[in-house]
Amino acid sequence: MSRLAAALAAVFAACLAGCVYLYFGYPALLLALRRRRPRPVARGPIRPWVTVVVPAHDEEVVIGEKVRNALGLDYPPDRLEVIVVSDGSTDRTDELVRVEIAAAPAGGPRVRLLSLPRGGKAAALDAGAAAASGEVLVLTDANSALASDALVRLVEPFADPEVGGVCGNKRLRAGARRRAPTRGADAVEREEGLYWRYDQWVKSLESSVGSVFAADGGLWALRRELYVPMADPAQADDIALSARVVLQGRRLVFEPGAVAWEEAPEEGRQELARKVRVTNHSVRALLGLGNGLWTSGFYSFQLLSHKLFRHLVPFLLVPMLAANLALAAVGGPAAPCFRLVALGHLGFYGLAGAGWLLRGRPAGRRRWLSVPYYFTLVNTAALLGVLSILGGRRLAAWTPRAGLGGAAPTSEEGS
Repeated sequence: MSRLAAALAAVFAACLAGCVYLYFGYPALLLALRRRRPRPVARGPIRPWVTVVVPAHDEEVVIGEKVRNALGLDYPPDRLEVIVVSDGSTDRTDELVRVEIAAAPAGGPRVRLLSLPRGGKAAALDAGAAAASGEVLVLTDANSALASDALVRLVEPFADPEVGGVCGNKRLRAGARRRAPTRGADAVEREEGLYWRYDQWVKSLESSVGSVFAADGGLWALRRELYVPMADPAQADDIALSARVVLQGRRLVFEPGAVAWEEAPEEGRQELARKVRVTNHSVRALLGLGNGLWTSGFYSFQLLSHKLFRHLVPFLLVPMLAANLALAAVGGPAAPCFRLVALGHLGFYGLAGAGWLLRGRPAGRRRWLSVPYYFTLVNTAALLGVLSILGGRRLAAWTPRAGLGGAAPTSEEGS
């Protein structure tokens, strides 16, 4: 094998090994650690004073339902308050919250509205946390419908003094307000659900050996004294806040019984744009941890393996494909093998293209089309998101994904 072919083979092997590790090797390592040194959580039937903080920007479609959802949770009303933080809303969000406040029954949970100028989600959460009275802050998005027992299940791990934060279990379902099927609805919705089940499984493994790498903004909780205001609004608030729980020496654990329902994405192009923003915010939040990203022992290893390097997968996929095609063309004894691999490589992206073209049709729902399509969509978004950071793009404000999707089931119901 020539030096060129050897170098190309090394690039191909290194990129392939990196992808295999991030998607399969890291979970396998967590499984091994869970068998050797599990760290169970001492849950208990506690009912601490809780403040539910709901940041909202132009959420008139769902905000009334969200407030009613929060007030209807199975939790002692004298131990619960709800704060809606309106981030410069220009629609009827504030008005509808005031209607719910006026309609709230006497003796029920206290509901408050903080109406702020537009400053972004980070500023809204900081204001809500500063105004909260509860021992535990529960942060939840306006478009997340909580199961009736979600709050009870979410606070029980706080009986363990090592626990500083608890992550809820986000589940996806088809949008109840969808008027007609959109071209991207079927394939993106289907594979987003598959991805989230995989990601929640990895989180459960992380929690069983220590801490989850970060929370999801749909539903999570932390002890109020561990809330660290965000200096940079152009970052993912859930990562920025929840990671600092662990950096302060407490555990961040996953509670699968605390369910929050959200509508699955409906259209591939819209979801691509959203995932580009998520990547931009997430990477900024990780880098914003400073030395903590690199010097926090096994937790740093988790942050890198679960999130940061996952966003860099496209920077492995592109050179892996280029090296494969070059090895198939340069000849030599290994060329026939690399030609077969190249056929599979190109075939995979060909199926992704077919999945994109058929994304709104019944044929597009077939796994052999929808999985390559969704995988390519996610990694295209990661590539564009990282490039947007390198280009200096900053996104301080946020545009929430719409839709509560109807009444919330209990957490015992299937996804």
